[in-house]
Formats: sequence, structure tokens, C-alpha cells
Amino acid sequence: MFRYPHVLLLLTLSGASLFTGQAFAERTLTDQLGREVTLPDRVTRAVVLQHQTLNLLVQLNAADDVVGVLSSWKKQLGPQFARFMPNIEKLPMPGDLTQVNIESLLALHPQVVFVANYAPQAMIQQIQSAGIPVVAISLRQDAAGEKNKMNPTMANEEQAYNEGLKQGIRLIGEVVGRQDQAEQLIDYTFSARSLANAPVADIPENERVRVYMANPDLNTYGSGKYTGLMMKHAGALNVAAASVKGARQVSLEQVLQWDPQVIFVQDRYPEVVKQIQNDPQWQSIDAVKNHRVWLMPEYAKAWGYPMPEALAIGELWMAKKLYPSRYNTIDVDAKAQEYYQRFYRVKWSPDA
Repeated sequence: MFRYPHVLLLLTLSGASLFTGQAFAERTLTDQLGREVTLPDRVTRAVVLQHQTLNLLVQLNAADDVVGVLSSWKKQLGPQFARFMPNIEKLPMPGDLTQVNIESLLALHPQVVFVANYAPQAMIQQIQSAGIPVVAISLRQDAAGEKNKMNPTMANEEQAYNEGLKQGIRLIGEVVGRQDQAEQLIDYTFSARSLANAPVADIPENERVRVYMANPDLNTYGSGKYTGLMMKHAGALNVAAASVKGARQVSLEQVLQWDPQVIFVQDRYPEVVKQIQNDPQWQSIDAVKNHRVWLMPEYAKAWGYPMPEALAIGELWMAKKLYPSRYNTIDVDAKAQEYYQRFYRVKWSPDA
């Protein structure tokens, strides 16, 4: 017979406390809006209302933790993104970049919702008021007052995006318990980028190829977006940067005046290539006359926000396209295959 029942009681209560602590353990993180967010110790049910974060979660091998996605994922990432995340077609879509259906969201019982830094404050508050933690991702290191803007003012674009991308990847990795994968992705990305940029780093600005990024409806990217940095690292000059801030619609007259030598089009907008090539009003532009309107591969994401594959292999592809003689010993397709196998866990081919 046990002679110390009070000891047994203490042990029982202690064990219950320990179990309760483990079951309901919490942690506090700071998101990229500077907000302190309290999360469960282990997150396995995430809703993602930002396409950049969704892409990064897949690369961090955390796709199985996603229980809901933004409704515009096909538009933002392209329908081919489903090959990296085969179950995405079946996932609920309780909202998008700037709105949420709170009833649909609650039905998914998420432990966290990822949103863009420019998500409306009312949307963030609506989710928080329902008792769900919200983590905002910008992939930028912004000054005070600029964190929630889509087109921020930056003193140093290079630092803002380089450090912001690292911070964002680390934050996402910490939320879903993929810290090791996050560090591996960061290390690979910036090491590969350094090697890719070296052959064109010495080209003076006045000798760089003049480039225009053509999005639908005459939208493009000026200063303050990653797109311009991508061009810079590839030895190009963004013709819109001097007069356009952020992502904006421009006029055809402006494009005619800029007279770019090369026009790039993101892979998610293939129809833009044909529109430019077939429109009589574009025919006097240098790039069109000389058949240099080029559709970019999927990994060369010339988005306003940086993606690791764009830094690691997208800038390399662009640089070799513009200056092939400087890269005649480098097999870009092999580099792409290596990246896709390592971080997307799929095979890549030029026709994929």
C-alpha cells in the first residue's frame, strides 16, 4: 500500500500540468508588418492567402500543412503550379489577397493564416477577431510607415529585398517548423546568385541592354520592385525605372519613347507576347523589329516581390539571354533541374 498519497497527488497534478503545457504551448513571433503574433507551438493547419508564401511553403516541404489557399492561385502562380502541390485543386479557397470569407475560413479550423503585407487592416482584424493568428509576409525590409504598402519608398532596394527575402523565408519556416529547410533554401539561393551575377557585374550602366517588362494592359514595374533588381543583376537596365514607381500602368507612347532593345514577358502571361508581336503600333520598337520579345521560363519570376528561384536561376537565365557569350560554359537548364529536384522535389525540363 502506498503510504504517501499526497506525493501521488502532487505527481498527478504535476503530470497534468506538464501535459497541459505541452498541449497548449504557445510562442510569439514578429511578422513582417512588425506585429507580434502568438501561435501554437506546432502548426499543422495553415491557410495561405498570399501566393508568394504558398510557393515558399512548397519549397520548404510544408505543403501538407496547408488546408486552404487563395482563390486566385492559378492566376498568380499559373495552373502548372499544381504539379508541385497535387492536392491544391481540391483545397478550399476561403479568400484572396485582399478579402476573406470568415465562415469558410472558420470551417477549416486553421491555426494560422498567412496574408500579404498589403492585406486590408479590416481583413486582418476580422480574422484576428475570430481567434485565428495572422502572419503578414512582405519579403521586404521596410522603413516605418512603408511596411503595409504595395509600392513602398526605399532608400536601398538591394538591402530591402535581400534582407527582406531572408527574413520572410525564416519567418515562414519558423511558423511551420521548417527552420532547417529555410536556412538551406537561403544559403543555396544567395550562393547561386553570386556565381550567376559575376560575369555581367562589370558592365557600365550606359552599355547595358535596355529592357522593358510587359505585363497585360500595358502594366509594368518601375523602381522599388524586385523586377528592376533582377534586371540589374542580369546586366540590364529597366527603362521604366527612371519615371515609374512601383507596379503601374503606362501608355504606349511611353513605351515607344523608351524604345527598349528587349521586351520580357512573364510565363504566366503568354498571350502578351502575341499581342505585342501582332499589334501594328508596337512594330517600330527596337525589340519588336529585331524579334527580341521573349517569354520567360516559369522559374524566372520577374515579380514585384522576390522569389528564391528567381534569384538563384532566373537572373542567370536572363543574363545568358542578354549576354550569351559571357555564359557559354554554363548550362542553365541543368541549374534549373538541380533547383527543382532539390526544392520542389520534381523533375524539370524546358517544356515542363
